Amino acid sequence: MSSVKVLIIEDDDVTALNLKMSLEKQGYEVIASADTGVSSRNKIKVYNPDVVLIDIALESRDDGIEVARFIRDKMPRPFIFLTAHSESEMLDKAKQTEPYGYIVKPFDPINLHTTIQMALHRFQEEQKRNNDTNELKNTQAHLEKLLYAKKLSDQPIVEFGDGYRHNIALKETCYHEEKIKLTKKDNAFISLLVAQLGGVVDFAQAIDYVWSQEGASENSVRTLVWRLRSKLPTDVIKNASGMGYYLEE
Repeated sequence: MSSVKVLIIEDDDVTALNLKMSLEKQGYEVIASADTGVSSRNKIKVYNPDVVLIDIALESRDDGIEVARFIRDKMPRPFIFLTAHSESEMLDKAKQTEPYGYIVKPFDPINLHTTIQMALHRFQEEQKRNNDTNELKNTQAHLEKLLYAKKLSDQPIVEFGDGYRHNIALKETCYHEEKIKLTKKDNAFISLLVAQLGGVVDFAQAIDYVWSQEGASENSVRTLVWRLRSKLPTDVIKNASGMGYYLEE
């Protein structure tokens, strides 16, 4: 708990002090306080807090909301609004910044702790999903590079098996010049196999590349391959001892 650094942005001295005392009693580290929009942005940059508590109305009616926009756009981290206001117009503006929670003043210490913990958890999960998405994009970009590295002359055509040709640009597969009717996922899987022609495509690669963020399992890959084999004239897709699949060159 002591590693969680909190920045309080509140222009009421009594409320700011009560927040500080309550947070420190619960094991949080209050690294700084601010009472204006300008000082808030500066202290966020300097102190790099783990979570920020923001009074919606600071110097002016919307100043806390402007600070929230700055955090969301420039220095992503969980932020929680402190509010004694119930006007629908102000709350609607606050919602647009996508806060990680609200605390109504006068605050309850238990609710304060719970809201901060939920905000931290949500932020960590979002970061994890973003990292997974970036990793997937990098994997897909790498596979695309592999595909285009296999161009024959200036044409993105790769031959495999006995009579198969796969057009990387169009994502179409032909057998002895006749186009095979395949689904989008079928051709994506063949593109993946072609990208690693001579090597094995494992289940994890297939799931990431073919299904992206839709969600799938090893059984999804097996089912796809079973259906795909029934559409191909020959048994060109080979098993690799439970590891995955590869193409007959």
